[in-house]
Amino acid sequence: MTDPATLDVTLVDGYVDEPAHFGVPPYISTYPRYTAGALVDAGVPEERITYHTIDELREDNAKWADVADADLFVYIGGMTVPGKYVGGTPAEPDEVRKMAWTADGISLMGGPVKFGVGDENAGGTQTERDDLDFDFVAKGDVEAAAFDLVDSGLEGYNNRMRDNEEVDRWAEAGAFVVEQHPNHPDYLICEMETSRGCPYRCSFCTEPLYGNPSFREPQSVVAEVDGLSNRGVRHFRLGRQADILAYGGDGEKPNPDALRELYGGIREVAPDLGTLHLDNMNPITIVEWPEPSREGIRVIAEHNTPGDTAAFGLESADPVVQEQNNLNVTAEECFEAVKIVNEEAGWRPGESPDDAPTHGPDAANRLPKLLPGINLLHGLKGERKETFDHNREFLQRVYDEGLMLRRVNIRQVMAFSGTEMNSVGTDIADDHKRLFKQYKSEVREKIDNPMLQRVAPPGTVLPNVHLEYHKDGRTFGRQLGTYPLLVGIPGERELGRTIDVAVVDHGYRSVTGVPYPLDVNSATMDELTAIPGLGKQRAGNVIVNRPYETPDDLAETVDVDLSKYAGASVSRNAD
Repeated sequence: MTDPATLDVTLVDGYVDEPAHFGVPPYISTYPRYTAGALVDAGVPEERITYHTIDELREDNAKWADVADADLFVYIGGMTVPGKYVGGTPAEPDEVRKMAWTADGISLMGGPVKFGVGDENAGGTQTERDDLDFDFVAKGDVEAAAFDLVDSGLEGYNNRMRDNEEVDRWAEAGAFVVEQHPNHPDYLICEMETSRGCPYRCSFCTEPLYGNPSFREPQSVVAEVDGLSNRGVRHFRLGRQADILAYGGDGEKPNPDALRELYGGIREVAPDLGTLHLDNMNPITIVEWPEPSREGIRVIAEHNTPGDTAAFGLESADPVVQEQNNLNVTAEECFEAVKIVNEEAGWRPGESPDDAPTHGPDAANRLPKLLPGINLLHGLKGERKETFDHNREFLQRVYDEGLMLRRVNIRQVMAFSGTEMNSVGTDIADDHKRLFKQYKSEVREKIDNPMLQRVAPPGTVLPNVHLEYHKDGRTFGRQLGTYPLLVGIPGERELGRTIDVAVVDHGYRSVTGVPYPLDVNSATMDELTAIPGLGKQRAGNVIVNRPYETPDDLAETVDVDLSKYAGASVSRNAD
């Protein structure tokens, strides 16, 4: 019998992406944290557990020794809704197989339920796992498999799902592993689970594979946040659930008191947190139970941080597609839900919620507290030419009514076993490539750009933008949070640090910004030129006449109000 206290365990995070769970950096998913907690619960000391991301192994060959030398090696990965990623690159099958070959000890692979590493990519685009030469492949929860494997003396385990009582122990016990993440502490956001499973059965979604919703108690989530906060984490997203409004209820009807206990508890144990965002919110919940939904949304907006996004799974505004794919919300219902979220949470810090929404120039200079995002999915059964028209008309109506959307996510369906095919055996999405490309371009130009100007008008301040990479003489970065804006800043600045930025211009899904407050006595020509209404000539005049002692002195040089970018004063620093 192997003594757990003597085991050396290595966890490698190949990253996960599910409809209600994200774990690509700067995110860390629940899987490695819960697995680490399960190992501790089974008797493995914290100091004998090593955690690496797949990107660390790529960048430092010496860390492969931790895979080779471990008594137990656990690989975690699975991409059931893969996308494009900036902060990390999910593991490829050859890399995962190499890990299995490298490991001299027992090897275990796991990830999203009934998904794993498939032949197409290491996240597993197939519902059947390829074992990739691992000793064990968890077909239930990888954290439960890890616990049972250690508990059995590395002899085996039952493929099972963990329960909430185990999560209560493992979530808090595994918080220590975040300290080994390369992004810790400044650029790491923890994905938090409030529930998993879904009562609805949309044809394309994997979340129903977890069954009906099973909710964690508020005190369990709060205790996990407390443990993570004590380990230096300041950024959290309640993203691991199908519908945040259904939290603590019967799986469908909102329970505002449970949300109040959850959000209030998080704020109490982590009063200095930097980010508190969410992800999924079901619009059908809002229209079927409008009053408790309004109350729940107000609770969220009271406690969250600005720029939060509630992803709405409309998927398609076409009634034919809705019927054939068992989609649970109509375009009309989704529009009503968009309106309600705008009314209850579309205000900006400094505004009174009673006066919201306010979109004009006198609004506070932060992003709104909480806005809906719209997910549109193409390639579903029944898709036709008219489908694109229905989706465009829905988005245009939202804009024309003066409402705000934080994000429009347009993607094509990921083909799983049983996905509908057309008469010649190709994916439906292939029939509409030309239409899809044209439609997506129109949405970006006619909806995304003007909507972004409404959500983040010039002068909007984005605090703590993390600088990530250089391109074409500019520096690009993002805030931590749900669907953060990509921000381009003139000039090449030191990467890895954070700065506050004021928005000056808009793309389709990104903005241009300048450091905030902008020091006009030392600002570069490119920074000054980027400010709306200034232009090269006025920017040149500003530079020639520096330094300025007061804002009034600056006003004598240019007739453009720079206060929203420079703040209420100018520095006394000369060139």
